[in-house]
Amino acid sequence: MSKYYPLINKNSEFDAVILCDGDYPSAEIPLHILRNANFICCCDGAALKHIKNGGRFDAIVGDGDSMSKNFKRKYKDIIHIETEQDTNDQTKATRFCINKGFKNIAYLGATGKREDHTLGNIGHLTNYRKEFNIKSVMLTDYGYFVSAQGNCRFASFKGQQVSFFNIDCSEFESKGTKWKTHAYKYWWQGTLNEALDDEFEIKSDGSFLVFRTYLSKNMENKIFKNQRLLN
Repeated sequence: MSKYYPLINKNSEFDAVILCDGDYPSAEIPLHILRNANFICCCDGAALKHIKNGGRFDAIVGDGDSMSKNFKRKYKDIIHIETEQDTNDQTKATRFCINKGFKNIAYLGATGKREDHTLGNIGHLTNYRKEFNIKSVMLTDYGYFVSAQGNCRFASFKGQQVSFFNIDCSEFESKGTKWKTHAYKYWWQGTLNEALDDEFEIKSDGSFLVFRTYLSKNMENKIFKNQRLLN
């Protein structure tokens, strides 16, 4: 039976939101999800930024290297320090949320700033699915990543921009996308595809990542054109 991945919108609900220390969300959908989250766990570098934006949080997790003594003293009841350096703060926050019983997790602020951190954060999604057996979505200001495996169905809409990133598939076939797919050798080969209707399917024999945009290509182009006119 194929696993189904719904569209993400501002009304999507998650057990927990993990706010990472990349670019703070500014688009409507990730901001709404952040402001209405049931539980917010900040990676330690993101906590100050979240406070400056008027945000609340329930836990702060990380190695503590970006927190002052005064900050640690003020929030000592909800700070959870993990000093080991084998994993990043995003993974430490993920383990913390799993130990709280949360299995459906949204990641915000995981992209932007240093590109090596961005790639590392995105790449961890596959490990989280395999090792922790959780449902996770990584939202940016433009769209969202999910990790998937095997045969899957994805909700979409006509003109939605879609990119595929092969992890370990030797077979990879799509139905309902503008361009034919195969088991790409390089990550860039599966980018910039497009959904033809309200759903597309993937038949595969391994793991892969999917990125879907919030807006269609035509709508993105209109917004970009209007922004250029305003500038």
